[in-house]
Amino acid sequence: MNLFSKIAKDFRAIFDRDPAARTPFGAIEVVLTYSGFQALLVHRVAHVLHRYKIPLIPRLLAHLIRIVTGVEIHPGAAIGPGFFIDHGMGVVIGETAEVGENVTLYQGVTLGGTGKEKGKRHPTIGNNTVIGAHATVLGNIRIGNNVKIGAGSVVVGSVPDNCTVVGVPGEIVRINGGKVPTENLDHGDLPDPVKELRDRIAFLQQEIDSLDGHMKGFEQQIIDRRKKPS
Repeated sequence: MNLFSKIAKDFRAIFDRDPAARTPFGAIEVVLTYSGFQALLVHRVAHVLHRYKIPLIPRLLAHLIRIVTGVEIHPGAAIGPGFFIDHGMGVVIGETAEVGENVTLYQGVTLGGTGKEKGKRHPTIGNNTVIGAHATVLGNIRIGNNVKIGAGSVVVGSVPDNCTVVGVPGEIVRINGGKVPTENLDHGDLPDPVKELRDRIAFLQQEIDSLDGHMKGFEQQIIDRRKKPS
């Protein structure tokens, strides 16, 4: 898919996923006020220049658009068509990140690395994936197709297709729409640690009393034997 086709699909994705864009002046508003689209538009150009190994200019474009929009996308990041950044501010996408088609990111999302390793060090994101606000996806991992990552989650391991991930660290809570079996966390059924400790102490006291009774009986038998005439 050529550059202009990607941009056209990015543009259409906004109207498919953001109800606020559906106004009489929606197209003009998107171009003039949507920071995510502005950042992506510049990235599309910077990425082409980066692929042709043109020095400095791609990074300069990325730096300037970051100042304007608050969205930082390294020119080396490969992003598929239909990409939508909602609200945008604080989004960071690293150099070796790969993003599939029809992916949605919300504000504050980071697709980052985990250190100073070389080579592929950023995530690969599958098609039709949604990553919630302020979620962090780190390292050379793969997030499958049709995955949903909850807001504020931290994901450091690969995720298969059709899953929902939440938490810190991120855990899979749904697969193909069904809940993943977990321990019972009903607050009404949670164990009482104080009661358990008291029951344990009472049990140990019974064992000690029983042992003490046996010892006293054993001592009495020895005394009785010593009293018998030889």
